[in-house]
Amino acid sequence: MGKKEMSAYHKPVPNTWWLKRTPYVLFMIRELTSIFVAGYCVFLLTLVYKLTQGADAYGNFIDALKSPSSIALHFITLAFVLYHTITWFNLTPKILVLYKGEEQIPKALVAGVFYTGWVVVSIVVALFVLGM
Repeated sequence: MGKKEMSAYHKPVPNTWWLKRTPYVLFMIRELTSIFVAGYCVFLLTLVYKLTQGADAYGNFIDALKSPSSIALHFITLAFVLYHTITWFNLTPKILVLYKGEEQIPKALVAGVFYTGWVVVSIVVALFVLGM
């Protein structure tokens, strides 16, 4: 007589499991914002590619970006990228636990370093773009 194989019990989980608690919803939103981050990376690569094709191709691409739908998409993308960045900066101190000797460095200080770097880089880029 053959032995019956034992298998692990897998409790069925509905596809909407993440809608039951606010932290799960916020987690899933952060994960979905990755799509916008990746999409904007593709956009920037396309922009560089058009730049290599010459002034006409680049100019046509820039003209297409002046449409209301493109501007709206950029604002939506900005909102998602900001959410993505802020949630990751707030998550970093929970993952990156630093010590000075035996004393833990405060989580606010760890996150503050990232926010400070973000502000400094943003100012440098803004000054570069504005030609100052």
